[in-house]
Amino acid sequence: MQPDVLVIGAGIVGAACAHALAEAGLKVRVLDAGLGGATGAGMGHLVVMDDNPAELELSRRSLELWRGLASRMAADCAWSPCGTLWIASDAAEMAAAEEKQDRLAGHGVACRLLDAAALARAEPALRAGLAGALEVMGDGIVYAPNAARWLLAQGGERIEIEHAQVEAIEDGGVRLVGGSVREAPQVLLANGIQATQLCPELPIRPKKGHLAITDRYPGTVHHQLVELGYVTSAHHSETPSVAFNLQPRPTGQLLLGSSRQFDTVDPLVEPDMLARMLGRAIDYVPGLAALNILRTWTGLRAATPDSLPLLGPHPSREGLWLAVGHEGLGVTTATGTAALLAALMTGRAPAFDPVPYEAGRFAQATAT
Repeated sequence: MQPDVLVIGAGIVGAACAHALAEAGLKVRVLDAGLGGATGAGMGHLVVMDDNPAELELSRRSLELWRGLASRMAADCAWSPCGTLWIASDAAEMAAAEEKQDRLAGHGVACRLLDAAALARAEPALRAGLAGALEVMGDGIVYAPNAARWLLAQGGERIEIEHAQVEAIEDGGVRLVGGSVREAPQVLLANGIQATQLCPELPIRPKKGHLAITDRYPGTVHHQLVELGYVTSAHHSETPSVAFNLQPRPTGQLLLGSSRQFDTVDPLVEPDMLARMLGRAIDYVPGLAALNILRTWTGLRAATPDSLPLLGPHPSREGLWLAVGHEGLGVTTATGTAALLAALMTGRAPAFDPVPYEAGRFAQATAT
């Protein structure tokens, strides 16, 4: 098959883009080095985020697309429409919950405030004394590695997968390790933190995160639980930080995050950082202290200076497109990213404004 597009990376973003391009009628070859990345390491949350208007637009539209796929996805994709509870620990955070509700409701996102008593009824495992929460009903979770494989499989003959490592992006295609060449008029870079190996000019830096998963304890928690201080403590900190983030997996296991450390690619689990993260979780759900943890691991997020992904044409390299820099929202925003790129790459009008995500906003950094 002579492809119309070469997609570099078969993680959730690359898979979603390949799927959308195939549905738009293009022939796609996906090149994946099998190095592993954020798709296999992350939490798999599908959550509307509203740190800024562009993030809200991309995540909101992405959730709509995920929900449209949900009924068709294979069972092992582990889709669960569990919703999210943004936990307010005090009156100030409850006020922030009310502001968040106004923002989300203003964009058609279904949500409601829970007072302290309603929160205790919804999630009895939470500690006493919390002020309340904002429930976002349309959020969910998915098992991203299987979702990526499912998306690729839906392309049928229009998607071809080649297990190969790209060494360089060249005019009209790419060169693989070993020297062979793959040609196509368009190349889409969607390989997460490894993107800077092929485009070192991209303003992407690693953010390391720790995760832990427990044994099976069905019914312990019903919603995805996130502290309202998450954005401040985890996204806006340049120093190592932790925040409470817990998911009830369909298996009955509890998946725990999150931590952030800049500018390290060391994959080792760090006991001090892990202890901080687990301590934060136990502060919110005291019963976690008595549960068995089966595994701990780390992953690397690909972060841009403003925490928005780089989506669209490369500012100075004709035929090269970007779908990278999603930080911790790659699973959530994979579908919206794919819809945007498929529209732009086929000359159609996108459903929402692509300008906030263009790499040209970092024009000096992306100059080659």
